[in-house]
Amino acid sequence: MPSIFSRIVSGELPAYKVAEDEHHLAFLDITPLVEGHTLVIPKREVDYIFDMAPEELAALHQFAQRVAKGVKQAVPCRRIGVAVIGLEVPHAHIHLIPMTKVADMNFANPKIKVEERRMNELAAAISAQVPAGGGAKAGTEVKPLASKAERETTETNETTSTSAVNTATDPTAQQLRNLTQGLQFVSESDAPLEVVSLAAPAGAVTDAELLELTGQPAGTKVETVDLMHFLRNHTADDGVLGDPALSNRYKALQMFMKQELDETKVYRVGTGPQVQAYALGRTSDGKLAGFKTVLTET
Repeated sequence: MPSIFSRIVSGELPAYKVAEDEHHLAFLDITPLVEGHTLVIPKREVDYIFDMAPEELAALHQFAQRVAKGVKQAVPCRRIGVAVIGLEVPHAHIHLIPMTKVADMNFANPKIKVEERRMNELAAAISAQVPAGGGAKAGTEVKPLASKAERETTETNETTSTSAVNTATDPTAQQLRNLTQGLQFVSESDAPLEVVSLAAPAGAVTDAELLELTGQPAGTKVETVDLMHFLRNHTADDGVLGDPALSNRYKALQMFMKQELDETKVYRVGTGPQVQAYALGRTSDGKLAGFKTVLTET
């Protein structure tokens, strides 16, 4: 009889998947010790981990290393603990457990209950941070610039106003760039999400200050909305395009902006048919960071 993990691999049972390749799968433990507790398995069913061929075992641990880096980036913790028990399910697996103290690794601790919505958020956030085999984030393509001139052109294009911060050297902007790469806001037409980093004023941002920061004409109408409301169609289970994996990417972006930035909100600028939208929050060093896009409303 197939193990419960083999049934997950085959698609017979659902799972909160965070990473996958041809031979391995990683997903959240549904009875975790802490939030972000992740299981890493070989797709081939083998009962005892040390019965695996040496090359298989090495590949499993290499895959687990990549997943652990994603967990570490997505879940606040000091280290990722690693455990192999092997008695619960007759299918080799590695536990990756975010930990701030040794007691977090105690399997005698009561298991915690994490709501489905939170599990989906965690899975999306971890998935977005798992490096690909070559070290880049999974699903991204890294293209080195060929010349100094191209680098200078790129940096110039990423500075959109006199108040903009060079996103090529801003760590929050770099993280946002990873999260938004290839994403589009779908309204009556599609528009890309473009990373924005601005030198923010002290205190709450007024409409007049926002217009000045973004280079919009004074007096233009500004409306603020909640980020979750703004992205609600894109973060639905199947997303606006019927693609759960794409929906998870929007969820990861939303989670990052809600957790890592303060006072995050969306500013709708203008009255249509095309409205500029700036999703911005304040960083720990006082900047405004997020993304901009265009809504088409006819």
